[in-house]
Amino acid sequence: MSWFESFVLGLVQGLTEFLPISSSAHLRLTAAFAGWHDPGAAFTAITQIGTEAAVLIYFRKDIVRIVSAWFRSLVNRSMRSDHDAQMGWLVIVGSIPIGVLGVTLKDQIEGPFRDLRLIATTLVVMGIVLGIADRLAARDEAGGRHRASKERKTLRELGVKDGLIFGFCQAMALIPGVSRSGATISGGLLMGYTREAAARYSFLLAIPAVLASGVFELKDAGEGHVSWGPTIFATLIAFGVGYAVIAWFMKFITTKSFMPFVIYRIILGILLFILVGAGVLSPHAGESAG
Repeated sequence: MSWFESFVLGLVQGLTEFLPISSSAHLRLTAAFAGWHDPGAAFTAITQIGTEAAVLIYFRKDIVRIVSAWFRSLVNRSMRSDHDAQMGWLVIVGSIPIGVLGVTLKDQIEGPFRDLRLIATTLVVMGIVLGIADRLAARDEAGGRHRASKERKTLRELGVKDGLIFGFCQAMALIPGVSRSGATISGGLLMGYTREAAARYSFLLAIPAVLASGVFELKDAGEGHVSWGPTIFATLIAFGVGYAVIAWFMKFITTKSFMPFVIYRIILGILLFILVGAGVLSPHAGESAG
């Protein structure tokens, strides 16, 4: 991998990680369209450490408060009813599905799941799911001529059951094209949470999963055509760009609809089907050399 490739892929990772359009799919597609080797699951997982570092800094006050309350609740019974302490447990509970499935499906994640036809399918299907979830949320918030607006749930109403559902939604993102934020935000909206609550828990929930995945894949870094230098460079680029994107996105969702992302996903998925079907792109473009 050249330094230019690592710069572009780091930029793509930072731009797409927090948007509901799938960063892993865009890394895979960028390489395929450019005629580069597939950067692979290890490169993707490690560069995600950069974007998660951006989450740690952006949500640093929330994270310090949650971690502090969680540790205190281990020795102080009265703290166990504290919302922040409960959030600590809920992040742990919600991380179980992706942890188990990530290890179980490791071979599929690095192989069959990176087929461009599967990515096209998940882009379209999850785009439709996000669109439905977004419309339901908008209807509740706006109300209507014959109905009042409906109060949506906040994170203070999050329990173990919903935390696990969020977790299984996040685990779906093991398939490129699904999108970690897209799946968890869609799940949260369908369960009746506000856009801000669904997005905030989605980003907090991703921290242990992404950091664990990145550390787990460190042993594979530097193998094949991807060396350590470009990987670290791409991770730093992803961090800087990712911080700017998450700050923008958290403001965007308070007043805007997810429909632009829905339309983008569906158009990209259809275009990918056309290109693969016409033979312009191989479903396994770049994989053999990667």
